[in-house]
Amino acid sequence: MTTPGDIACAGGDRDVPVGRRLFGTIAAVNRPHPSRWPRVAIAIVGLAGLVLTGCAPRIPAGALAMRPQTLEHRRLSTRLFGTHDEGRILVACAGVLQDLGFTLDDSETKLGLIVASKDRIAVEAGQVTRKIIVGILFRANTPIDERQRFRASIVTHPAGARTAVRVTFQRIVWNDRGQVSRLERIEDPEVYQTFFERLSKAVFLEAQGI
Repeated sequence: MTTPGDIACAGGDRDVPVGRRLFGTIAAVNRPHPSRWPRVAIAIVGLAGLVLTGCAPRIPAGALAMRPQTLEHRRLSTRLFGTHDEGRILVACAGVLQDLGFTLDDSETKLGLIVASKDRIAVEAGQVTRKIIVGILFRANTPIDERQRFRASIVTHPAGARTAVRVTFQRIVWNDRGQVSRLERIEDPEVYQTFFERLSKAVFLEAQGI
């Protein structure tokens, strides 16, 4: 069984386990005078810090920077509306989604969140044809896409005197074996443009009480 004393730290005193070095250092103090305990404690903490620093994984430079695709998608999926009334914006968002055939799965007004989905058939003629051909030639039963679900997630938050709305559309596809064959974020600019055009009209009508 591996004990803490047998766990070596990459980049430390190369072949000496961390626990053995640490415990060996403590033992070497050999019961110091009580007046020296504060200095001993500081030395132990310092040594532990060095050990942990040597073992900690390093984050590559630029690893946390947003990719250009991410920034472009955020720009595409976010709009600002000239009102600070998030409740009114959320009502308009829910109405647009329902007009598009979505069913509301979750709605949290206080959190500025709406989640909705709609199911559709995903069978494609090309896949069916390939399935038949492969079955005839190789007696193999290849899976084909059977159903799909579109998910919409909307998040709102205050932006000064305005309200920011961000929407994300996803597509999940299952094959005829019940397995997820595709999981993707929809990137088509036209989808987001159409949604925000409808939302702008809905917000205007909501403001007019129509």
